[in-house]
Amino acid sequence: MSDTPDMLRVGVVQMRCSDDREQNTMHAEVLVREAAERGADIVCLPELFQTRYFCQTENAANFRFAEPVPGPTTDRFSALASSYGISIYVSLFEKRTTGLYHNTTAFISPKRGYVGKYRKMHIPDDPGFYEKFYFAPGDLGFAAFAEDGHKSGILICWDQWYPEAARATALRGADVIFYPTAIGWHPDEKADLGEQQHDAWETAQRAHAIANGIFVVAVNRVGFEPAPEGETMSGGIEFWGQSFVAAPDGTVVYRAPADEETVEVVELDLSRIEFQRHGWPFLRDRRVDAYSDLTRRYVDD
Repeated sequence: MSDTPDMLRVGVVQMRCSDDREQNTMHAEVLVREAAERGADIVCLPELFQTRYFCQTENAANFRFAEPVPGPTTDRFSALASSYGISIYVSLFEKRTTGLYHNTTAFISPKRGYVGKYRKMHIPDDPGFYEKFYFAPGDLGFAAFAEDGHKSGILICWDQWYPEAARATALRGADVIFYPTAIGWHPDEKADLGEQQHDAWETAQRAHAIANGIFVVAVNRVGFEPAPEGETMSGGIEFWGQSFVAAPDGTVVYRAPADEETVEVVELDLSRIEFQRHGWPFLRDRRVDAYSDLTRRYVDD
């Protein structure tokens, strides 16, 4: 942990992913070590970093990539966390039982090893993002994991569009919400819609930082990944990188490049949360008695 209790150093790992699962895992370990050696207290890896983004197509053969959580990969990263004295968020394709799978992120502690997991709550189903074929929605609720006097929460990619998810995680005491992500452009959309799509993605998450008075860390993959054989709809995905860190006032304090692997350690002053929430007391002024409609799919009255 950083010398000052209010300071937290987060490691942002933006990486390319090949079609070799073991190579990706080893490469992720190298990048986590780099972040640790540069002083990170906690490191987050991108969504489903062990493989190329296989959800571009519906193919039952891809279920071979799934594993139990905890399991062999959490064991590997627990050893790494213990060796370097860091916490790690590890995104995994979880096999809960035969025929039941989740998009899951595990929290690894340097002192306790595997602590717990979050299962992605919102599952997309769009051309090139056929996640409903693979993943059941999460059923563990929202989570914040405590380590060395601070709490961090985890949400996953499509979750990043939902203010309810960010609020629920913040209400559990998270100082920081990490969003491991695999998001990019379809080649035939980039020219006309690319700038607007990226701007919307970043704006939505910066708004979560502001509305909750917390830090937000979005960690994306980078590079072009061709569509798997037999998939004709997507034409591949150009992952747009641009991982970023937003402060409690929404200011972007770090942004990665669009086309390069990067490892960056960003120092967060957690005292900014108290300052921001005193000035903009959104938690104080919430009308919790008036929000029952949020539990309904739509208000048809």
